[in-house]
Amino acid sequence: MPDEPASDAVFRPSHYARWNIEPITFISANNLDFLTGNVIKYVMRHDAKNGLEDLRKAARYLEILIGHVEREKAGAPIKVQAV
Repeated sequence: MPDEPASDAVFRPSHYARWNIEPITFISANNLDFLTGNVIKYVMRHDAKNGLEDLRKAARYLEILIGHVEREKAGAPIKVQAV
């Protein structure tokens, strides 16, 4: 949008402005699921926002995703859990 500033907390946060494509655009364009999208988002921004905390968040979502894939592979129902 032409009227948006180069960095805007809502439309173009500074921790994503350095990339040619923002995580939300990439995630949406590729129809990625919530868990995969969050892994991408937190890994991409970790060094410009919350550092190790973001990497831990990415790892947490990845752990959940791995659990879903393992259960799916075993033919078990996906267990819904709080994150």
